[in-house]
Amino acid sequence: QVHLVESGGGLVQAGGSLRLSCAASGRTFSSSAMGWFRQAPGKEREFVAAINWSGGTYYADSVKGRFTISRDNAKNTVYLQMNSLKPEDTAVYYCAAGAYGSWSRISSYSYWGQGTQVTVSS
Repeated sequence: QVHLVESGGGLVQAGGSLRLSCAASGRTFSSSAMGWFRQAPGKEREFVAAINWSGGTYYADSVKGRFTISRDNAKNTVYLQMNSLKPEDTAVYYCAAGAYGSWSRISSYSYWGQGTQVTVSS
C-alpha cells in the first residue's frame, strides 16, 4: 500500500521560510513525477510545483522565484523549499506522486498525501 506523508508545515511570519517534506512508501517514484498542490479555504486545489524523473522542474507563476522543489530518489522523498512567504500562500499543502505528464493537472497524479497546513501571518 502506498503512503505519502507530508511534514514541515506550520505558522510563519510573512517573509519567512518553511521546508516541506513528503516521504513516500510502498513503491518507488523515481521514474515518475512528484508534485505539490495547495488548497486555501473556500478555494479549489491548485498546482504549486512538480519535478519529473530527470529532475526537470515546473512552477506555478505565483511561486516562481520563491519556491524550489527537489527530490531525493534514494529516500523516495520530495521537498518544497518556500522562501519569501506571503499571507496568500496560506493553505493546506498536498504532496502528489505518480504523474507521467501534464504535471499541473490534479488528475495526472495517482497518489496523494493527507496534507500539511501552512499559515503565513502578516
